[in-house]
Amino acid sequence: MSQETAGAPARVTGGLDVSTPPDARRWLALAVIALAQLMVVLDATVVNIALPSAQRALHITDADRQWIVTAYTLTFGGLLLFGGRVADYFGRKRAFLIGLLGFAAASALGGAAVNAGMLFAARALQGAFGALLAPAALSLLTVTFTAPKERAKAFGVFGAISGGGAAIGLISGGLLTEYATWRWCLLVNIPIALLAFAAAVPLVRESRAHGDTRYDIPGAILATAGLTALVYGFTKAATEARHWGSATTITWLALAVVLLVTFLWWEARTANPLLPLRVLLDRNRGVSYLVSILIGSGMLGMFLFMTYYLQLTLGYSALRTGVAYLPFSAGIVIGAGLAARFLPRVGPRVLMSVGGVLTTAAMVWLTQLDLHSSYVVHIMPSFLAMSIGMGLTFVPMSSTALSGVGEHDAGVASAMLNTTQQVGGSLGTALLNTIFTTAVATYAAGHGVAPLALAQGAIHGYNVAFTVSAVLLAAGAVLVVLFIRTPPVAPSLEDEALALVPEPVLVP
Repeated sequence: MSQETAGAPARVTGGLDVSTPPDARRWLALAVIALAQLMVVLDATVVNIALPSAQRALHITDADRQWIVTAYTLTFGGLLLFGGRVADYFGRKRAFLIGLLGFAAASALGGAAVNAGMLFAARALQGAFGALLAPAALSLLTVTFTAPKERAKAFGVFGAISGGGAAIGLISGGLLTEYATWRWCLLVNIPIALLAFAAAVPLVRESRAHGDTRYDIPGAILATAGLTALVYGFTKAATEARHWGSATTITWLALAVVLLVTFLWWEARTANPLLPLRVLLDRNRGVSYLVSILIGSGMLGMFLFMTYYLQLTLGYSALRTGVAYLPFSAGIVIGAGLAARFLPRVGPRVLMSVGGVLTTAAMVWLTQLDLHSSYVVHIMPSFLAMSIGMGLTFVPMSSTALSGVGEHDAGVASAMLNTTQQVGGSLGTALLNTIFTTAVATYAAGHGVAPLALAQGAIHGYNVAFTVSAVLLAAGAVLVVLFIRTPPVAPSLEDEALALVPEPVLVP
């Protein structure tokens, strides 16, 4: 269930001639598509390791540093549904190629950034082109491999790239940051994208949907603007004197509510909605999306703070930080494997409930961190419990979100799952960073600004943020217990959902 499941619109034939003979070069095409997937996964993990170095180099404030993450996740999540539509209608190969070049150009812009605004803009452009590239990549994979057994193998390769690529990104991010510069954590995308582009031109076959191919541009604008206003409102709460009670914060949050309500009103009335509301009205599916938002909110904020805790509080190097995260990647693979094995036997609610308890307990354990916490005793056990819990949650959540959906809505249902994860990550990162900076400022007001007091203030801020993360994860677990029921799982949808784990976006 990776972020690239947004490409599942290709599951719908969309006017394609299903009798078309298989492409003789389809396995070479898979290698090209997998290379693009590797680039996206690397970007998600490499950049997180480089956050402290980039913040120091560009003099980014603590209140604004979260935009290095949220500028990407917000545009990616906000435009993912629209990007899938563009790929289907405009041409999947064409969208794939444009996405590769655009992602490379945005990475070059970020690597050359001279100030915070330039880096934020580059990250937003990466997200926008990623929202075009990701659904195009998986759409091409789905229409290229039409035989069930071959498609399962192709999806297996795709999922393996997601898991293995995350670990590669952690190590390479540490190496590049420590022995070169944080800028190479962005620039490394350029050769990968150009290589994939050169190979895709002769190897990948074009395909597109036919029939009614009108775009819901107003819906895309309303959704993206509403989410941006919401995140910006959370961010302003960290910088305004009155925080959540300031007029600026309230204005932005109110504008976000108006835009998002207008988006839902528009989707209910337009003939070609970006998000058909019938997709949300199924109880299991709707609750899965809500749980996805809560998990994304709780997890991505945690990764932001753990990176700073490891490097600034414990004094880890960038490389050592990357190595420290490796158990997390391993835990997701273990949890996803267990979930894939037991899902047909026990159903989604049991697995998601166990996963929710594990992730919540791990987050509560992290609230006990101090200036001298042991990695072996305090951090690694939390990482393992949290990542196994995530693996146990992601697989059944993906299966539940797709189960029972009609063929016409299969693409948008899977894209919506990934959109909620990205949006949850954006909102959670902004919210938790605001809570962190507010807690640190409050602590400093009562304890002074001596070096030890500042260090203790940072720990206090981390613990408060982790507590809120634990509450978000616990709320998701409660929703699962109360509302998720075992659905009649469509085997084809379940098989593809299981093949697309683990979720790379939520890996640090």
